[in-house]
Amino acid sequence: MQYIIGFFIALFIALTGVGAGTITVPVLVLFLGVPAPVAVGIGLAFSAAVKLILAPAQIARRNVAWRTLGYMLLGGAPGVLVGSLFLKHLINAGSENLLNAILGAILVSTASWQLFYSFRPMHENSETRDRSPLLSWLMFFVGAEVGFSSAGAGALGSAALMSLTPLAPAQVVGTDIVFGFLVSLMGSGAHWFTHATNPELLLQLILGGIAGAVGGTLLSAHIPRRPLRFALWVWLLILGGQFLFNSYQVWASPRAHKSVVPAVRSNGAQSGVPRG
Repeated sequence: MQYIIGFFIALFIALTGVGAGTITVPVLVLFLGVPAPVAVGIGLAFSAAVKLILAPAQIARRNVAWRTLGYMLLGGAPGVLVGSLFLKHLINAGSENLLNAILGAILVSTASWQLFYSFRPMHENSETRDRSPLLSWLMFFVGAEVGFSSAGAGALGSAALMSLTPLAPAQVVGTDIVFGFLVSLMGSGAHWFTHATNPELLLQLILGGIAGAVGGTLLSAHIPRRPLRFALWVWLLILGGQFLFNSYQVWASPRAHKSVVPAVRSNGAQSGVPRG
């Protein structure tokens, strides 16, 4: 099962450009029951492994804008470390339900934005003014989201590149893939030292993901990307809603229990139960 999941996640990454962490974490938590902190660590390491396969192809095709990538890493590198430290703080505080709620909110907001963004007409960026220096500030927050949830590099990174640079679509994809690889590598290293990972599960996902990445790369020229991205974001929006619903149930159940206990004690006192 884990091999199949790794295959399809990597296949969709190659076909749609959506980051591995965005797909991997909700699938591991909701379908395999992996704890959220472990799922985030696995998502980052799996994303780095898959993009290690995809990045050389983009570099060979000269689809990477190195100057723009430098601006992205200037903010993204420290951001991913800050996000990883914040996740570690929540784990140490025992706030896993809060973590699930935040992950759900990130999924819902990211998917909603991408669905809205997908209705914009496709056009070349040649008329867009080059505002690459702004990427350093914006990518700090994207990097923090990657370090905290393993999501955001693929979706938010490509949206920022299309909005702030005149890069051609192929360069947007190539630059964002290399950026996602580097920040995922940094984040997975930070999570590895906190022991928030499962090496056996990660290896199974990677073995399946290698075949998926190769197959997706071969099929990407023949399958339209936009309809697949739209369907994927709808599915991730539903998964994000499931995260929020499950978190609310966990939060509401102790409150309901606490409200029942005082009522039972009060009824016992009124019924004449002898004391001491």
